[in-house]
Amino acid sequence: MAMSMRVDVVSAEELIYSGLAEFISAPADKGEIGILPRHAPLLTRIRPGAIRIKIANSNEDDVILFVSGGMLEVQPDVVTVLADTAIRGADIDEAKALEAKRRAEDALKNHSSSMDFAMAQAELMDAVAKLAVVSKLKRGGH
Repeated sequence: MAMSMRVDVVSAEELIYSGLAEFISAPADKGEIGILPRHAPLLTRIRPGAIRIKIANSNEDDVILFVSGGMLEVQPDVVTVLADTAIRGADIDEAKALEAKRRAEDALKNHSSSMDFAMAQAELMDAVAKLAVVSKLKRGGH
C-alpha cells in the first residue's frame, strides 16, 4: 500500500475534489511542482493551468482539474488548493476556450479594442491553460 495524503481543491463556489492521493502536480507561480506525501510545508501562489492528482491505491486515471489561479498550501499529510476558479478537466468546453483565445488575441493585436490590454492578457492565459488541460486529457492524462 503506497503512502498517501489528503487533497482538497476548493473554489469560491464549491468543493471540486477531496480524497487521498499518492502524488499531485500543480502550476506554481515559479513553475510546475510535484508533491508527494510528507512533503515539506509550503505556501505558494498558483497560476492558470492543470492540477493532476494521482489517486491513492487506484488504477483509475488521474484526476485533472483546471485552476485559474489561487493558493496552494502543503502540510506533511494534507494539500489544500484554494482556487479562484476550478473546473474538472472533462467539463471544459473546448469550443468556448478556443473562441475566448481568439477574442483575446484579437484584442491584443487591435489596441483600439474595447477590451483592456491587461484583461486581454489574462483572458489569453486562461484560455491557453484550459486548452492545455483539454490536450492533456486527449493524450490520456499524462
